[in-house]
Amino acid sequence: MGFYRDRILPHLCHLSMRNRRLVPYRERVIAAAAGRVLEIGIGSGLNLPFYAPRAREILGLEPAPRLVAMARRAAERTTVPVTFIEGSAEAIPLDSRSVDTVVTTWTLCTIPKALEALAEMRRVLRPGGQLLFVEHGLAPEAGVRKWQDRLDPAWTRLTGGCHMNRPIAALIESAGFRVGKMETGYAPGPRVLAYLYEGRAAPG
Repeated sequence: MGFYRDRILPHLCHLSMRNRRLVPYRERVIAAAAGRVLEIGIGSGLNLPFYAPRAREILGLEPAPRLVAMARRAAERTTVPVTFIEGSAEAIPLDSRSVDTVVTTWTLCTIPKALEALAEMRRVLRPGGQLLFVEHGLAPEAGVRKWQDRLDPAWTRLTGGCHMNRPIAALIESAGFRVGKMETGYAPGPRVLAYLYEGRAAPG
């Protein structure tokens, strides 16, 4: 049961991440990371192959020890130094203004206190730093939103915390970021889970 709880439930909502049709989202977001990079919820290390040389160091934050063990194996195939941190995004164990880029990919849906986590991300970013993100969340169409709101309680319980109806852009801005370039739209898959927000933001 521990394996199921710690590794399967929290990542059911990330099944779309493994879809080959979503690889371009990863490539665009991760390739833009530069300098000292903090990846929130690095999981099993699915993003590691997409980092460009402009990322000189990667700090992978992940609360699940089993996933950290998987990511360590993935890191053996990368040329960028990777350091893993077992911890919570709501209390990032790093100094203020100590990273150049924060990356989140399909992660904000699951963090219990997303606003606190975003405030922490803003705290650790240096002036001129950037938050790069691709997340699924609240859709614009009333019909889809109705089903998101209706299904979310059961979905959250089933997946160990994933929410399908979080207003990603509004959350990021509420945490003190200025959202710059952002693109939205549906990716392949069920519409209640497939509305994506992709872009970058800067500390306000």
